[in-house]
Amino acid sequence: MKTTTFILILGFCSLIGFSQKGNISKSYKFDVEKAAIMESINAETAAFFKRDYEEVIKYFVHTDYAFQSWNNADGTFSASIGWPAIDQRYTDLFKVNSVPVGTSAYPVVEKRNMIVKFFNSNLAFVTWDQYESNYNSKIFRKAKAGRII
Repeated sequence: MKTTTFILILGFCSLIGFSQKGNISKSYKFDVEKAAIMESINAETAAFFKRDYEEVIKYFVHTDYAFQSWNNADGTFSASIGWPAIDQRYTDLFKVNSVPVGTSAYPVVEKRNMIVKFFNSNLAFVTWDQYESNYNSKIFRKAKAGRII
C-alpha cells in the first residue's frame, strides 16, 4: 500500500457555536469516554492492518454522507464519498493488499499527539499523528489521522 496518509472520517456533522467542551454537563466523564474512543480507534486500526474486512466495516456509518480521504505517495489525494464507494475501496484494497491470516500488514503502528475535542455527549473529533512501519519494521512513515465519532 503506497498511501502516505490514512484518514477515515466516520460521519458528517455541522458544528456551530460550541464552547470548549461543548454542551456537556460537568458530570460528564471525559476520561471514560476518551478511553472508549481510543479503544474503538485502536480496534479499527488493528482490523485495517490485518485486512479484516468484516471487522473494519463495523467502524463506519453506512450512509451516503460517510466520507474517507487519504494522501497518495505521489502527493495527490483521493476520496471515497458515500458508503458504497468506501465499501468498494476496502473490497478492492484488501484483495490487492492482503496479508496472511493472523498477521498484520504493518507490525508497528504508533499514535502520538492525540487530541480529543468533545462537542457534546454524542459528538467528538479526534486527531493524531500516526507512525507505521513497513513489513520488516525498518522504515516508518508518518500520517495524520482523524475521526468524527
